[in-house]
Amino acid sequence: MARPIGRLLTAMVTPFGADGGVDLATAADLARRLVAAGSDGVVVNGTTGESPTLSGDERLKLLEAVREALPEHAVVMGTGTYSTAASVALTREAMQRGADAALVVTPYYNKPPQDGLIAHYESIADVGLPVIMYNIPSRCVVNMTAQTQLRLAEHPNIIGTKESAGDLDQATAIIAGAPSDFLVWSGDDSMTVPMLSVGAYGVVSVAAHVSGAAIRRMIDAHVGGDVRQAAALHQQLLPLFKALFTSPNPMCVKAALEHLGVRVGTARLPLLPLDAAGRATLGALLDGLGDLVGLPQLAAATA
Repeated sequence: MARPIGRLLTAMVTPFGADGGVDLATAADLARRLVAAGSDGVVVNGTTGESPTLSGDERLKLLEAVREALPEHAVVMGTGTYSTAASVALTREAMQRGADAALVVTPYYNKPPQDGLIAHYESIADVGLPVIMYNIPSRCVVNMTAQTQLRLAEHPNIIGTKESAGDLDQATAIIAGAPSDFLVWSGDDSMTVPMLSVGAYGVVSVAAHVSGAAIRRMIDAHVGGDVRQAAALHQQLLPLFKALFTSPNPMCVKAALEHLGVRVGTARLPLLPLDAAGRATLGALLDGLGDLVGLPQLAAATA
């Protein structure tokens, strides 16, 4: 691949303007700021990006805007749906528009069997764009087992998995049994250090929107052998990791960005803006974390 995917990816929110439309200029600026804070790249059109509410045209324009903003960093496109044919088509579009990889969530609602998951992912991977699987049974109902993921790891275009089952034993089995070049990212900020400890590669993070520099230090400390420092940062950040999911994602992280002065709008229906009590509690937590939170300002010439 032309660009390495990297250990820290931010699952980027989709900014909306006052008219409710996708704010492409803010998306580009946010992507640059996330990379400046320590992310190796971003995921666009993921579930944190409210992909089910975006039109096909909005998804592709968002990818193009962020791709242009990050010419040297990884841009991963969420292309998974519960339709294999639709996922294949979107993956092909993502490849044509310069995505470095596709993040493909397990099909939701239709509850496919494990053999169906294998056929689904193989069909998408056959497009030719590198694929990162995304296993999140709390949202998709079906758990993609370690055995299924190891079978799929044999496909040359399936390069890794975002594992969000909350099962450290399952993650360990995948890491232990996969080829050495197959990468496992935590899909849950609070599981990053535990998963790194059993051999995971990194994290696809929501919290990196507001604490990217600290998460970068946490990962680098662990990879560099300073597990005590990594654990200390994990302990400090854990209340934030949990607070960002006290309401359905991305309601809390959008409110957190607004608290830090980054105007990304609120979530689209059927999600809602975070209520006043939630905003107050989250704001107090962010203020109490001091320099563990924040996004760098960029020079006007690069904005």
